[in-house]
Amino acid sequence: MTGKVIVVGAGIIGATAALRLAEAGWDVALCDGNAPGSEAGASYGNGGWISPASIIPMSMPGLWRKVPGFLLDRNGPLTIDWRSLPQLTPWLLRFLWAGASKTRVRRTAKLLSFLLHDGPERHLELARKTGQEQLVLQKGLLYAYPDRASFEAEALSWELRRENGVAYVEWDETEIRQRLPALGPPYRFAIHVVNGAHCRDTGRYVAGIVEAARRKGVQFHQSAVTAILDGVTPQAVLEGGETLSADRIVVAAGIHSNRLLRPLGVRIPMQSERGYHVTVTSGQTPFEIPVMPSTGRMANTPTNMGLRLSGQVELATVNKPPNWERAQVLQRHALASYPYLSTDKTPSLRLWMGHRPSTPDGLPVIGPLSRHPSLIAAFGHGHVGIAAAPKTADLVLDALERRISDNACPFLPNRFGQ
Repeated sequence: MTGKVIVVGAGIIGATAALRLAEAGWDVALCDGNAPGSEAGASYGNGGWISPASIIPMSMPGLWRKVPGFLLDRNGPLTIDWRSLPQLTPWLLRFLWAGASKTRVRRTAKLLSFLLHDGPERHLELARKTGQEQLVLQKGLLYAYPDRASFEAEALSWELRRENGVAYVEWDETEIRQRLPALGPPYRFAIHVVNGAHCRDTGRYVAGIVEAARRKGVQFHQSAVTAILDGVTPQAVLEGGETLSADRIVVAAGIHSNRLLRPLGVRIPMQSERGYHVTVTSGQTPFEIPVMPSTGRMANTPTNMGLRLSGQVELATVNKPPNWERAQVLQRHALASYPYLSTDKTPSLRLWMGHRPSTPDGLPVIGPLSRHPSLIAAFGHGHVGIAAAPKTADLVLDALERRISDNACPFLPNRFGQ
């Protein structure tokens, strides 16, 4: 089965899906108001981690007890814009409930593993196919701790990873100093996720995927979709008034997906987890393996632009202006983690903020909408968009061709009554 399909959104999810659909014979139009890979999209600014270990949901048992401490710690990984609290409260309650028991988080981890377990290999293949082998590297990923006790304090997280086949090895202090001397003395124990990968330029990578899709016949419209109409023939209304018609529409617009679906009566509980990054563009990054220091919970990734420090969870409504104090938190953690950075008295820095589209249960929304079966959801990936993109593209193709497997069912919109 093939036909015409419109993909709304040209981030990593929409771009990868558009290429996959074109390869399967679909006539694809891809729409986005911004150039592919531009700074306006969440795909541009993420940490670039392609990790089979990223299966641990943000909401874990006992989190509610830790939240006050996070909020009182000006260098902590979480902050809430209190003026946004009335709008955030329903989502927050569902979020805390989703992680209230080991049974729930064990299920979430297993489902995320289905999306992520072969993510590194799939991206290596995608990079080769799109002529971007130099952008995706498989050198593993390092989780750094002050000591073994700090690692053991996260026993449940690593138990879930072991249960789902994540391969890793331990590094003691001697190995850290030999293999990653740039990492500072506070870190004396680490876990190396051996088959993890990373992307050295996420914006360029997305742009390259779109370029490859266009070579396969995908028509790219650099125009924002302002409305989706679901009549006899589904239509996407573009900025400026042009209307595109198709047999099906894939909604992959990230945090903006709800705005497009709300006029159709679709209500998906999705919230922006605003994330920040700081890229140190001066000097050379003296290591090649991405690192996540346990203090600060930030992904430190060597990129073509410099060392990217990405992280933070700021819960706020989409239209709130950036709070650049969160980026300064990343800088402070970086200075504590990498002594070499303190030798650069006038570092060149680039700051960025973007929106992770996050559901309260920690799972993306993928598949046809119950009351609008011509519309296929592909959004809500939170922290795992880049890693989950290839498998999401597979599920989107299955949905278009009306093949819904048992593995796909937990991601369907109908879990939210949609």
